[in-house]
Amino acid sequence: MLGGIAAGVVLPRGPLRAGTQELRAAVGQVQLAPAEYPATEMWVYGGSAPGPLIRAAQGGRVSRELVNDLPRPTTVHWHGIRLENAMDGVPGLTQEAVAPGGRFAYDFAVPDAGTYWYHSHFKAIEQVSRGLAGPLIVDEPEPPEVDRDLVLTLSDWRLIDPAAISGDFDNMHDAAHAGRIGNFVTTNGEAAYSQPVRRHERLRLRLINTAPGRIFELSVQGLSGWIAAVDGMPLEQPLPIGQMFVAPGGRVDLIADVTGEVGQEAFVLEIFQGEGFALAAFPIEDGGGARRGALAALPPNPAQLALPQPGEARSVPLRIDGGAMRGLREAVFRGETLDGQALAQQGIFWALNGQAGAPPDPMAEVARGETLRIPIVNQTAFPHAMHLHGHHVREVLPTGGMGPARDTFLVDPGSVREIAVLLDNPGDWLFHCHMLSHHAAGMGTWIRVV
Repeated sequence: MLGGIAAGVVLPRGPLRAGTQELRAAVGQVQLAPAEYPATEMWVYGGSAPGPLIRAAQGGRVSRELVNDLPRPTTVHWHGIRLENAMDGVPGLTQEAVAPGGRFAYDFAVPDAGTYWYHSHFKAIEQVSRGLAGPLIVDEPEPPEVDRDLVLTLSDWRLIDPAAISGDFDNMHDAAHAGRIGNFVTTNGEAAYSQPVRRHERLRLRLINTAPGRIFELSVQGLSGWIAAVDGMPLEQPLPIGQMFVAPGGRVDLIADVTGEVGQEAFVLEIFQGEGFALAAFPIEDGGGARRGALAALPPNPAQLALPQPGEARSVPLRIDGGAMRGLREAVFRGETLDGQALAQQGIFWALNGQAGAPPDPMAEVARGETLRIPIVNQTAFPHAMHLHGHHVREVLPTGGMGPARDTFLVDPGSVREIAVLLDNPGDWLFHCHMLSHHAAGMGTWIRVV
């Protein structure tokens, strides 16, 4: 258990808010592979993979009652949303896991517009790898002027013959190396996603990386425009679309004009081992109007208006150790100091500040409204996608400036990346690697805001 559930979090279930819908998690058959293959047995929300698109207006509420028809306990985490702690969906920290046959009512405000997602947070390496994930969009009161708003949920799957999800969720090689990487990639659950467009149409493409370990290196062809937002947070100045690395859990919003010729196709591409593979194809049809002008920045979210003040902040360093090639000499695990061999026998390969697994005490306890500086030292041979729940962080740049707000960020091997975060949301908040095999193998801690 991570620190124990705060008093008052688990409450008897009362009447549901009017308009609350069910979000049913169940075993289902999904045609994930091409039609010549059999359907794949998956664990899904609402019968589909990805799960149903949830859409809400900025400042409104999301109300869903999780119905657990799975053979295992589960929860739902609302990734990137600044919500009240009791709704964050982390078993053992913010709520008890929902037993098979059980229900749990999630009801929370959505203060920030942008692109988010939801997924299981109970034994997530298994449950997300089986399909328990879906998109969550919070719309601005005045959205940018585009012809179409398309959500592209990127996933990868480890399939074995004929089209079954591989059950090696505790694979030690994955845990000690780059995480669980699949052999079959889909966009919105399709291996060959395609959407006809018109030349000079302006598209908003919301890219969501729901893969358990894959870093998507992305590019575009036949499209031209801007990166408008990262992790739901608008950039102060939109950036020209170029090479993009999207970590597991990360999101990127593109505002892109269709610039290819009629009869051709535009693409969102994954660059893998030096080659480009189509994640989304856009056959270009005639009928578009004149090309539009430059894009104005999207309005900032409330999360971006109260900036952290790193010059006045205390520093709480975070050191990442372990993994293949570097190894984990020793760490504290469940209150006992163990050597690397003893840790590996229990499936533990990583440590944060010498602590592996679920620490009983927080990495830091802060007063609400305090800013922390967290220099993250990655002493391992692998990148890590660090994700802080309930908040957005900013990188402290070597120039003294601040990077864009985000909730999931890559820390390259052998590097130091310092972040600053204004901790203004009370509760116990998980801070972990979103390579889900890494989290399961020791890379998780938490911060208490009181």
